[in-house]
Amino acid sequence: MATAAPHHGQSFGSLVIVDPNVQDDDAMAPVKRLTPEAGFPESQGGLLSYGHAWPLSETYYLCAHTMVGITPGDLLGIYLIDAFGNKELICRAPDIHCLSPIPVKPRPVPPVVPESSDRLAAGKPAEAVVGVVNVYNSLKAWPKDTRIKALRVYQVFPLSIPSDAVYSSHATGLQIPQGGDSVNLARAVLGTVPVEEDGSAYFIAPAHKELYFQALDEHGLAVTSMRSGTQFQAGEHATCQGCHEPKFRAPSGPVSTALLAMRRAPSRLAPDVDGTNPFSYPRLVQPVLDRNCLACHLKNAGKAPPLGREIAKSTVFGYMNPVTDYYTSYLSLAPKYGFYSYPDFYRSTPGQFGARASRLYEMLQKGHHGVSLCAEDFHRITVWLDSVSQFYGVYESQGGKAQLRGEVARPTLE
Repeated sequence: MATAAPHHGQSFGSLVIVDPNVQDDDAMAPVKRLTPEAGFPESQGGLLSYGHAWPLSETYYLCAHTMVGITPGDLLGIYLIDAFGNKELICRAPDIHCLSPIPVKPRPVPPVVPESSDRLAAGKPAEAVVGVVNVYNSLKAWPKDTRIKALRVYQVFPLSIPSDAVYSSHATGLQIPQGGDSVNLARAVLGTVPVEEDGSAYFIAPAHKELYFQALDEHGLAVTSMRSGTQFQAGEHATCQGCHEPKFRAPSGPVSTALLAMRRAPSRLAPDVDGTNPFSYPRLVQPVLDRNCLACHLKNAGKAPPLGREIAKSTVFGYMNPVTDYYTSYLSLAPKYGFYSYPDFYRSTPGQFGARASRLYEMLQKGHHGVSLCAEDFHRITVWLDSVSQFYGVYESQGGKAQLRGEVARPTLE
């Protein structure tokens, strides 16, 4: 049982039941809506709000509930609801919310599940061993003749400042929308690991961090990217069957040692270039522009877009972004030539992501007024595009100002 809650808000919305025995058809087949009169918050709206559900059985449930604008004071009360559409108020306090109903009754002692990791062991390295059986095992088709050669591992940094505050325009370095949650999560490229010819991978990943992975082709370009995050405990051994593979294909037995990656020791992450950890447009991309583009664009000022380090304030993409300081080069490139908009709203489509889907990569690949980038400079541009055209790798104003000066700035929370 779960609450279909908003992305940018508290955990209240419409109550649903997810049945893991129903095969996922990618169209909500396993999901049954218990409160269809309450719309999904971000796509359907509505005044009714449910949350904090506690199932009493397959058909009866406790929950906290309010009707915004209808319930006196909009206070949450405790309700008994059932799978047939009935609803009964159990209690409501006159001046405070009633939350988190839990029945007080004798119940069987839950089974003791052995620890599958060393997360509590002192002196152990905060690392996990991760395997991928076959990256080509995916719900969505890969582009024809795609060969995946590596996985790129990112860390998403925890939000270190309140997301509901309103920041003034001089809050340099903030990527927090005014009055809402962050839409530009600070991140870092931790490195890459090889993928074998059979699509398998086997590597060491840091534990206790939020991570996501990208599948890279032979040119180092991301073909697809996770739109969610994962994390591991210290000492954990975890295996993924593919890249968003159909869940009902996942075998229940142990991974075969016939897989090429499993015949060797797990790979260590190979760090990427300067400016990727933490992420920093001034260190990753601007040096490439200085070496290859700036002189010609200065010579043709007025016709060619500015590509210098001059600082200007902008909301860049507009949607939920505050006024923030950026280089003029970033404002020239990111909105028009970068990659930040997904064809599929809620996940990436193989081959339609990052550099492969950007105008800048296409322009440079075809040749732009005789510009010929060296391998590293081309790589720097593609990593930036594969990282959704980010500028900052920190949240706080102080770190953002340091990055604008071209300095290395670490986020407060890692």
